[in-house]
Amino acid sequence: MTDVPEVDRRMLEALVCPLTQGPLHYDADRAELVSKAANLAFPVRDGIPIMLTDEARPLS
Repeated sequence: MTDVPEVDRRMLEALVCPLTQGPLHYDADRAELVSKAANLAFPVRDGIPIMLTDEARPLS
């Protein structure tokens, strides 16, 4: 069993997509912040959102 850091939900609610400035949805199963408008998923590593477009995963 691995220890997964807990994500501060209040912090996540304050974040917006760096490309569209639109809302993000937190996908806890994949540890990602999803921007439907930008069609990207930003990773959350060790409880820290990585809001760089170069690190984002394109949604299919």
